[in-house]
Parts: sequence; structure tokens; C-alpha cells
Amino acid sequence: MKTDIEIAQEAKLNPITEVAAATGISEDDLELYGRYKAKLTDEYISKLSSEKDGKLILVTAINPTPAGEGKTTTTVGLGQAFGKLGKKAVIALREPSLGPCFGIKGGAAGGGYAQVVPMEDLNLHFTGDFHAITSANNLCAALLDNHIQQGNELQIDTRNVVWKRCLDMNDRALRNVVIGLGARTDGFVREDHFVITVATEIMAVLCLAEDMDDLKKRLGRMVVAYDLSGKPVTAADIGAVGSMAALLKDALKPNLIQTLEHTPAIVHGGPFANIAHGCNSVRATKTALKIADYCITEAGFGADLGAEKFFDIKCRQAGLRPDAVVLVATIRALKYNGGVAKDDLSTENLDALRDGISNLEKHIENLKKYGVPIVVTLNAFSSDTEAETAFVKDFCESAGCEFALSTVWEKGGEGGLELAEKVLHTLETKKSDFHVIYDENESIESKINKVATEIYGSDGVDYSAAALKQMKTLEDLGFGNLPVCMAKTQYSLSDDPSKLGRPTGFKMSVREMYVSAGAGFIVVLTGTVMTMPGLPKSPAAFRIDVDDSGKITGLF
Repeated sequence: MKTDIEIAQEAKLNPITEVAAATGISEDDLELYGRYKAKLTDEYISKLSSEKDGKLILVTAINPTPAGEGKTTTTVGLGQAFGKLGKKAVIALREPSLGPCFGIKGGAAGGGYAQVVPMEDLNLHFTGDFHAITSANNLCAALLDNHIQQGNELQIDTRNVVWKRCLDMNDRALRNVVIGLGARTDGFVREDHFVITVATEIMAVLCLAEDMDDLKKRLGRMVVAYDLSGKPVTAADIGAVGSMAALLKDALKPNLIQTLEHTPAIVHGGPFANIAHGCNSVRATKTALKIADYCITEAGFGADLGAEKFFDIKCRQAGLRPDAVVLVATIRALKYNGGVAKDDLSTENLDALRDGISNLEKHIENLKKYGVPIVVTLNAFSSDTEAETAFVKDFCESAGCEFALSTVWEKGGEGGLELAEKVLHTLETKKSDFHVIYDENESIESKINKVATEIYGSDGVDYSAAALKQMKTLEDLGFGNLPVCMAKTQYSLSDDPSKLGRPTGFKMSVREMYVSAGAGFIVVLTGTVMTMPGLPKSPAAFRIDVDDSGKITGLF
């Protein structure tokens, strides 16, 4: 079998103008980035406002192995399968971060014969959106430190600066730094921190903004520091909004590319789901709903992270109502959750599968709480056995879920026909009764407790002294009515990555929380989750290269 990048590089792409035309988008509605990439203009998006919405299908997953379990691959393959059935579908995805591309997980363009292309462009610089977000974030940081240096008119407490610099790379050495060293003119000496670009508030703001006006309002609300009396200082207070918006002007426009089978894909924004809200942009999703009968989108990592945030944050803020959920599982991940080591996942092990299936069971129970019909799909691997597949199928059907085997990695859209037909049947026969699981006017503690106990299955929450103080401060400042964005390991339903399957008898550990007032949620850090990841001992970067002709190898 060829590698993902070999398949992508051998593919025949259609000009993006032809892909757009097949969906009713004219060349005048595009801003071209070469032959195979384009941005949708603001004028075109505005014209769509009176169009009827299609059906919204969310693709999520169980807790994955460190290599991921093919959620994006399934999303892409499902979109291609809809095309083979003559259905008008558009895929809405996130853009990949350079961190995982050069780290351990790899890119986020799908895999095998279910990919979005051009794969190398998407996984590397694409249309420059992430660079614009990084620049806007760091411009805000520079203006903040310059304000302090130039007399500190706002009386900012330099011990309580909360805005962090960023870089779209895994670089643990930047988690904690000291800035301003040197001469007096080099700035005020203080401790500072970096986060990865996909964990920044500006990434979340861009992905939740409806238009430029909304973007600027959200940018202005972002809290960058507190003054000596404890009052929030915002990006608007330091005069950063206009210049940041100018840097983000083009990044706000959704990107249009295609799959290997020429299905349109709107790929825009990319917040991580373990440390941010994990969904592509509201603009991308709403645009896809207007131009197609079916919008197929995804949310990052397992349903305990991505789906919960898609429902409780994105859908709540944007007024979206999903019509169906596809829950992706793999036999490999189920056995991993049953205690099998990564190197032994290809060996048949029904006992481990019986133990690990509890993870799938919990995710099914969680999704049912939101009132959205569920289809479980098993993303097939060549190492799966008939006995293992039959066991998972029987389990899903006994849980009252539609079940479909997916072979899209191997066969593209053809391998997703069974899944597509099950999704269509579900849409036709089951009505969504979507609702969120908590009221935003509940206390912060109540909201955290509901997610922890109802979604993660914990026995409660343990707060650090710092987190309790921060929670009181946020409520006193009027931020208590915002939803919560839980930052948690993706490998476990708990905050401990070693607790696999369906852990019980544990409490969530909350160590810190802060407000993302522009994004409109409170970030809650649990366990040891990091907002700036590090590289593994043997990162993917070691295997990536480019030859004299400009051909890139090693991306996956």
C-alpha cells in the first residue's frame, strides 16, 4: 500500500474553480491561492444568508491511541461517499497545526484514499491563516509590553499579565521564559510564557466570529492583564484591536480545497480540542450548510472533548443544531483502552476488546445526553479479525445504535457507502432533539461539575487553592455566565492519561482557570495538560525532507 503522501502526490486535482463551480460558486466569489486553493469572499458569504440550511452531521470518536484513529479520514471518506450516492455534500474541517506535523501525531488531511488535497500545502503553510493568528497574538503582546515600558498609564500589574506569546510549534523550552533582560530600554523584566498557536484565544475568537464586526468586538474583549486594583485590562484598552484585525482580515475568510474525489472541503481554523474548543470556524460550518444539502464536520479527539465542546460551546454560541453524530471507533483503540500495548494492537485479543469496549459504551451514553441520533462506524484496519469486528457490531446494535463498517482509507468513497447509507437512513427516520447539558447561568463550579461527572464519569472535582481563588474572582468580575472549556488529556476520560477504558472512582483535578472573554468561555486546566506541547524523542521532523525538485517526503 502506498503512503498517504504518495497517494496525495499522484492524485489528479481539478482546478479549484471547477470544484467551486460544481457547488454553484463562481470564480468571482473566490480569492485564488494558486490553482488548487481559494478563499471564499466576504461578499459571497453575505449573499448566502437567505439560503436554506442543509443537514449538519458531526463526526467524533472514542478516546484515541497516540497515533489517532482516523476521524478526519472517516469525515473525508463519508463526504466522498455522499458524492457517489449523488448527494450534495460539503466537508468542513480544521486546518492542521505544525506542532503535530513535526511531532508524533502527523498531519490532519485524512489518510489513504480519503484525503483532502493538496496535502503538503494544507499540512504546512496553507494560506497563511496560522501565521496571521500568530502575528496578531504576538503584536498584542508587543503592544502590551510597550505600554508598560512607556509609562504604564493603565497601571498594569506586571505580576498579573495573563496574555501569552505563541508559536505554532511544539517547543517545551518556551513554556516559561523571562523577558526584558538587558538594558533599561529593553523592556520591563518579568516572567512570560508561550502557548502553541492553536491554543491561543485569537484562534478561538477567529473560529467563533460571525464576521469582521464580531471579530473586532471579540478581540476588544480579550483580557490581557489586570491592573493594580484587580480590574481587567483588555486588548481594546491598550489600542490593539484595529491592527490585529488588519492582520486577520484574510485569515477570517474560509478556505476551499477538495478531496481526492473532488468533493468540496472548507478547511478553516484549528483550535486543539484537548486545550481549546476543537472545532473549525463557525463561518466555515455555516457556509457549508448554506451551499450543500449536507455539511459533514468534525470535532477534535474523543467525544469527551471535541463533541462536548462542539455542543456546549460552538453550537450554543452559533445557534447550530446538529442532526446526527457519527462516532468513530477502531478495534486498535478499543484494545488499547483494554490495556494492550501499542506494539501488540495488531494481534487478535477478544478479552482486551471486551475490556476496552467500555470506552465506546461511555461515549455512546454521553452523546445520547445531547439528544442527537448516533451512528457508530468502525474504521477498519487490515489487522482486524472477523471475530473482533462481529463483536463490536453486536455491541453497538445492542446499544441501540446504527452500525457501519468503514473502509474509506483503502477504498475512498466506495468504502464509505455503507456508512453514508446508514447516516442517510438515520436522518430520514430519527429526529434530533439537540440540547446542551448545562445552563450557562449556572455557577462556574456547577458547570465544571456537570461536565466532569456526566461526561467524564468522575466522582467529583478537586480544586487547587489557586483555582478556587480564580473561580471566585471570575464570578466577581461578571464572567460567571460563560460556558466552560475543559483542557484535559485526550487519551483518557479522566485527567490521567494512564487511566484507559472507562475509569471509575476518580476525581477531576482542576489546577487553574482563566477567562477567554473574547472567545466567550472560561478555560479550565485539569491534570497536567500543557498549553505548549513538547516534541517526542523521535519526532516526525526527523523523517521529513524535500528533494532538489521540491518534492516533499515523510509527511503523513
